Amino acid sequence: MTKLELAPKGILIAVGGNEDKGTYPRHKKQFHLSFFELGILRRIIDAMGGSDARVEVITTASMIPEELGALYLHAFEVLGCKQVSIMDIREEEDALNPEYLDRLKKASGVMFTGGDQSRLFRIFSGTAFHQILLDRYWHEAGFVIAGTSAGAMAMSDIMIKGGSSQRSLLKGSVKLDRGLAFQENVIFDSHFVKRGRFGRLMEAVATHPFKIGIGLGEDTGVMITQGNIIETIGSNLVIVVDGHHIKHNNTSYAPPGTPLSIENFRMHVLAFGNYYDIRERKFCVGEKQIIIDQN
Repeated sequence: MTKLELAPKGILIAVGGNEDKGTYPRHKKQFHLSFFELGILRRIIDAMGGSDARVEVITTASMIPEELGALYLHAFEVLGCKQVSIMDIREEEDALNPEYLDRLKKASGVMFTGGDQSRLFRIFSGTAFHQILLDRYWHEAGFVIAGTSAGAMAMSDIMIKGGSSQRSLLKGSVKLDRGLAFQENVIFDSHFVKRGRFGRLMEAVATHPFKIGIGLGEDTGVMITQGNIIETIGSNLVIVVDGHHIKHNNTSYAPPGTPLSIENFRMHVLAFGNYYDIRERKFCVGEKQIIIDQN
């Protein structure tokens, strides 16, 4: 098989958190970089097929699921999407509920909210619910898995589950765990620029240098197609950390709590409309450049 044949047919959308849901008053849009026109939720709806899409919002990660679910229902309604339902799956046995499985099979896509990414792995990993998501993402063109904050971080096979930004780049300050493995060659971090998580993602990538680190700014996301092409959406920045060219790296043997020493990281800063080819590890200003390069 070729690489293209092995690529997933669905779409992955990872959001850094605090996304403008298209509900801010017009007179306040200067505080949100005119993001009503660039809205991430609008892109999610469009990727799912438009206003007739059937969207399932999964609030499992959140400790305030009712409040958060109501917020998303309102936001999607404002954007003209009426077929939106909430799946508040609290425990592992809930992920086996035939009603949820049937709804998942009929959905145009899902949206994982923020909260605790470890809950997402604990409750869904290895379940029939998880397998349906994987099967549809890999085999159905247009099926969308979207997630914000914790919902984005849980998408990779290795995820950041916690760690201090202040103590980052001291051995062991970043806590890693397994994720839901929708995307196997990256590590996501969220609220990236505002919370100063550069060092945190650098340590994660230094620990797994053949993964691409993707730092998602707030109100910003990436749309990943073919499991490979990243498009930046939203009003802020995406930071890409590439460890493939690292030379010296003491991450594997440095004592806990001591400074890390890493040579030759590569980093890219992507704004709205920029692209990144994960397989080729190449930054592109726009889609046209990717098409030219691939031809």
